[in-house]
Amino acid sequence: MSKLMNFLIENSVEELTEEVPVGERFKDNEGNLLKFKIKAVPSDEFATLQKQCTVTRKKGKFDSKKFNEQIAINYTIDPNFRDAEAIKKLGVLTPEQFLNKTLLAGELTALVEAISKLSGFDQDIDELREEAKN
Repeated sequence: MSKLMNFLIENSVEELTEEVPVGERFKDNEGNLLKFKIKAVPSDEFATLQKQCTVTRKKGKFDSKKFNEQIAINYTIDPNFRDAEAIKKLGVLTPEQFLNKTLLAGELTALVEAISKLSGFDQDIDELREEAKN
């Protein structure tokens, strides 16, 4: 088996995680910056999300808001935006509502950009959206 094949076997993308800062607002009582734990998006799941966020009734219109929400919800390990107890405690019904009630727009963008970068996309998020539309 080649060195590259051994590397691929030993380094599955399912295990690729990272802790990243999302904004200055997230600090503990001592002033330390709190980091979000994220994981990479496998290519097959990325393609599935692209399809789910494309509305065919509207001539293939891509819903970038829905796409960003799904990336953040599905590929953020901590905090867990799907946590039923947290959702209930905040008084919302869905992970999407929880996400939008707890993150500022720029923070959500920073989170999605970090997940995209970890997933192998070194491009600007706007470029990714354009790619996804095509």
